[in-house]
Amino acid sequence: MRRFSSLFLGLALLLSHAAAAVSSAEQDVPRSRFMRPGTRVGEIIDYELSYAHAPDLEVIFPDSTAEFKPFEYVGKTFYPTRTRRGQSIDRTVYHLRTFALDSVQRLSLPVTILRGNDTVAVASTAAVVRLLRTATVAAGAAQAPVLQQNTTPLPVPTQFNYPYWLAGAGVLALALGGFFVGFRRTLRLRYQRYRLRKNHVYFLAQYARHIERFTLSRSLTNMERAITLWKNYLTGLEDNTINSLTTREIVAHYENDHDVNTALRITDRVIYGNQFSEEEAETDMAFVLLRDFAERRYELVSARLRA
Repeated sequence: MRRFSSLFLGLALLLSHAAAAVSSAEQDVPRSRFMRPGTRVGEIIDYELSYAHAPDLEVIFPDSTAEFKPFEYVGKTFYPTRTRRGQSIDRTVYHLRTFALDSVQRLSLPVTILRGNDTVAVASTAAVVRLLRTATVAAGAAQAPVLQQNTTPLPVPTQFNYPYWLAGAGVLALALGGFFVGFRRTLRLRYQRYRLRKNHVYFLAQYARHIERFTLSRSLTNMERAITLWKNYLTGLEDNTINSLTTREIVAHYENDHDVNTALRITDRVIYGNQFSEEEAETDMAFVLLRDFAERRYELVSARLRA
């Protein structure tokens, strides 16, 4: 009798442990549900996956590489773990859409549990959503309505073709680069001749203006400005420093050129000695000699660039 009593007590304890294990297992199952009971084709619907577990348990929820069929993954929103009264809850909402035509569609995502070096996948409860039809069928109709054909083309807005334009711009840049490399010396010489001619025209215009002002006012300031302009022009033209040289040094620099020597001696006598000639022909001749000399130097430099 005692033996049967011990056997019955052991069997009762075993059944109670099994019931507790079953109850615990039921509590440990991840829960999933759709946030709406129905959805349309291509419409985004939220799928919630939650799992209540012990705080010391390491849990991994599915990411974008999981199997979502018959749904397509669009995105997800995850929430921080909340622990209350010795129980932690993880929750993630997945944004999905479907293009399947089944009236009822199901999804059950597994949750991965880390236990040392091993992992255990625990399936969640299945969530169900119904597909809402957008094409209505008339009551009592045996077949679906006949589709009406419409082949009239609809206007399509023109879009900018970035790849082709970028490729064209690249080819054009390469062509321009090759042209520049091949004709670099010619282009540089043409540009130098252009600037040389432009500076010479500007010098002649400004030089004539100073001479005109001197003729009208007989002011030494205008004569000094004309001489300074002439020196600065030759300095830039020939890349020298005659604008900082004295008259004697300038004459020596140009190897005692007759026009330069004569013109500068006349202008020095007028400017520094205040010795105006009774006739204006002498000062006019000085201006003409300096202008003609500048013309000759311009032609000399221009011929070097054309060679």
